[in-house]
Amino acid sequence: MAGNSDRKDYYDVLGVGKTASEAEIKKAYRTLAKKYHPDANPGNSEAETKFKEVGEAYEILSDTQKRASYDRYGHSAFDQSGAAGSSYGGFGGFGGFSAEDLFKDFFNNDYEYDSIFGNSSSRRRGGTRARRGDDVFVSITIDFKEAFFGATKDITFVSSETCPTCKGSGAKSGTVPENCRHCGGTGRERTMQQGLFGQMYVETECRVCRGAGKIIKEKCAVCAGSGAVKRSKTFSVTIPRGIDSGQKMRLEGKGDQGGRGASNGDVILTVRVKNHEVFKRSGSDLFLELPISFTTAALGGEIIIPTMEGNEKYQVKSGTQSGTIIRINKKGMPDVSNNRYFGNLSVTLIVRTPTVLSEKQKNALINYAREMGEDFEEKRGF
Repeated sequence: MAGNSDRKDYYDVLGVGKTASEAEIKKAYRTLAKKYHPDANPGNSEAETKFKEVGEAYEILSDTQKRASYDRYGHSAFDQSGAAGSSYGGFGGFGGFSAEDLFKDFFNNDYEYDSIFGNSSSRRRGGTRARRGDDVFVSITIDFKEAFFGATKDITFVSSETCPTCKGSGAKSGTVPENCRHCGGTGRERTMQQGLFGQMYVETECRVCRGAGKIIKEKCAVCAGSGAVKRSKTFSVTIPRGIDSGQKMRLEGKGDQGGRGASNGDVILTVRVKNHEVFKRSGSDLFLELPISFTTAALGGEIIIPTMEGNEKYQVKSGTQSGTIIRINKKGMPDVSNNRYFGNLSVTLIVRTPTVLSEKQKNALINYAREMGEDFEEKRGF
């Protein structure tokens, strides 16, 4: 690829390879445009230069024909004297579309654009965006059994709701809020500024009413003009089967009231599960250590294994060693996202050695040792 060595390679500017797809080029440009945009870097000349380079590179590499010419001729393809210069007309104004159009193409909506760069265009209408209510965070502790079978629990918390005195207006009884004269009740104000691409309108929150669009001269004494009051609330919540300690539940719309008709926040409920005195849990699987007698381990026999839904009988084989693990399928915890699936129960058998023996029991064990060829009397000083 031929070209002027003093100018940076467009692929290097965007940080992509020469075989990058259109989607990869677009993604790289979006990331760099956000990073170096002058509104996000006021007074930073280096960022402004990089921003120009990124825009120049994207204009060429996002256009199939221009990219092909660049791949063949390099930067000389777009010089006025170059092979393809007269066809594309340089970089004046990003090829005939506005800077705002350039960026809006990459964001989901006007609001996302505003939230990143702190402004919007004159096209944005309808006043300021009402603020969603805050989320409220609550925790609750339940028993292990309730986590297994599910439960219905009451939770109590404090959140905001419409002030009953002013009905949410924030104004003293008998008065009403007035439209802000500064912004005409829109909650937004526009100013003309000189930007990178010439003069443009910048729209921001009204500095007088702070985006409300209304001025309250006499505030409600109950809510102090906020239009909302804090109240204690109690809700009944269904705890799903299989929930694990630390997991969260979202109760939509139960949080703080939103501003001027915006949606309420949510209640984020964190569930804590008490430890079980017998079972240990890992995901949907349960684990249990179960002592068995020496004779049962040696001779075999029936044992009783506890589960969350009752006791299970199990036949132990003769010669079972301490530490043997028995796995019982589908006797663990239900899966919180699909209660038709259950984990497994793993039972570790611990052979219990007797600590107190009668003379008869001692003699029996001595006889056993003799049968096994052990010189038991000599070893133990009998």
